[in-house]
Amino acid sequence: MTKFDITTLDATKLKDWQIAEETEKHMKPVQQLAEEWGITKEELLPYGHYLGKVDFAAIVERLKGKPNAKYIDVTAITPTPLGEGKSTTAMGLVPGLAKRGKNVSGAIRQPSGGPTFNIKGSAAGGGLSQCIPLTPFSLGLTGDIDNVTNAHNLAMVALTSRLQHEFINTDEFLTKRNLKRLDIDPRNVEMKWIMDFCAQALRDIVIGIGGKMDGFLMRSGFAISVSSEVMAILSVFTSLKDLRQRMSKIVVAYDKRGNPITTKDLEVDGAMTAWMVKAANPNLLQSLEGQPVLVHAGPFANIAVGQSSIVADQVALKLSDYHVTESGFGADIGFEKFWNIKCRLSGLIPNCAVIVATVRALKMHGGGPKVVPGKPLDDSYTAENIALVENGCTNLIAHIETVKKSGVNPVVCINSFHTDTVNEINAVKRLAEQSGARVAVSEHWLKGGIGALELADAVIDACEEEVDFKLLYENHVPLRQRIETVAREVYGADGVTYSPEAQIKAERMEQDPNIQNMATCMVKTHLSLSHDPNLKGRPKGWILPIRDILTYGGAGFIVPVAGDIKLMPGTSSDPAFRRIDVDVETGKVKGLF
Repeated sequence: MTKFDITTLDATKLKDWQIAEETEKHMKPVQQLAEEWGITKEELLPYGHYLGKVDFAAIVERLKGKPNAKYIDVTAITPTPLGEGKSTTAMGLVPGLAKRGKNVSGAIRQPSGGPTFNIKGSAAGGGLSQCIPLTPFSLGLTGDIDNVTNAHNLAMVALTSRLQHEFINTDEFLTKRNLKRLDIDPRNVEMKWIMDFCAQALRDIVIGIGGKMDGFLMRSGFAISVSSEVMAILSVFTSLKDLRQRMSKIVVAYDKRGNPITTKDLEVDGAMTAWMVKAANPNLLQSLEGQPVLVHAGPFANIAVGQSSIVADQVALKLSDYHVTESGFGADIGFEKFWNIKCRLSGLIPNCAVIVATVRALKMHGGGPKVVPGKPLDDSYTAENIALVENGCTNLIAHIETVKKSGVNPVVCINSFHTDTVNEINAVKRLAEQSGARVAVSEHWLKGGIGALELADAVIDACEEEVDFKLLYENHVPLRQRIETVAREVYGADGVTYSPEAQIKAERMEQDPNIQNMATCMVKTHLSLSHDPNLKGRPKGWILPIRDILTYGGAGFIVPVAGDIKLMPGTSSDPAFRRIDVDVETGKVKGLF
């Protein structure tokens, strides 16, 4: 790798893809990156010159006697619709720790095509704190999401074809083909089809229109690929054997007596696992400054588990001295699931949690005007307004308290913008420190790793403290008690209500010994501590409404759904795909962010 000073690039004048393109001229070949990190030639599975996959099982087995690295999770306050820079902070903290002489790595989630081509961008970071190479990172990488999509949709193919054949054929016909009648209830199908775009027109559809050879006529729909239970399994599996077992437990539908129909019942679990073998290995990329970054599993902590994979962290914790992972959205959903699902299943204990906050988001939570993607920010977000900042810090304090309940040491990162004033930053520092958190101001977006030194020092300091890690609830606690605990202790609700359907499901689940020990993966908006995206700050005097409860038998999750939230997002009126193009002379993609 040619020695290159990224601070020669001006993040205020260059777009993210232009910074990435310039830096990629100097990045390390993947073989060099892997060798420097301690990965053997046999453990690296190259995909071209600058990225690859790593054999997680071989690495974990070879290094099983080595102590784990310091483990840092990056989370955030409740974000504005623009996002507050968790990925950017993670990709700045990694080189910041490296500049303090630490052997450090990162793990982030693979971006979904939905937000990449819509309004959120690719989640590679931004400015001088990014994961590269940007184009393959943003456009499918090594095909993991495609594999998830194919594995999931194969289950739907198996279900719908079985419905058709059972409808048009006799028991004798089925017996000759070694099939038993499953008696599937087409009105009680748990899964939908998936695709990796935001396509609101496909949320609810009718399939099987035509003659009897055109399928079974029924209502169906689409969700986004990263909300699939198959993606959740990719996040939490720990071995190929575990992956295979989990794939067989996915509940696809129910029969007419209310019994679950699984992928094993449909005899499609083995073929689904075959689609996932390649995807099981984490992807190896790098930061702008040449540190290793593992990219594995998908985004969306509001409608999914929202974590990079357990196996990616297992690999990195053996190869590094400090490892930075990231959880989706705010600490109320991303960190809560990291804490009570990912850590519960992995047995890994974090040393520190970084809570990313921006002055603009705190102003929004303090009563500032509505923030709308694609529209200019109101002047109140760029002019000094200490009162708005102080009012909005109630949201930050709620997230600090959530992290402290886990026993993990919180570090507040003020992700600095040039419009932030000294008085505003001092107000955030004062209130965060009063709540028991370390605070660091970071300029990683503008300066890269050198701008994250204050943050790196705070993280190093926090990692030296003892951790009294404890889960929020034990597995044996009844489902509704778990839901209420999360609602009260993390979201700040006064209680929980259930729709009639959710009430019936909860009662049934609490009597089912196979379900009692499953993790609880809450689904709610990321734009508020509550279920209502319009309630900002730290809402008081509200009740969490559970409208449905889903079963992810393979992932091992019970999924309570709060409020009106869609598993298929919609595309905006000004989507990012309008600005993405290809330079026909060079073949390079431009316009990604």
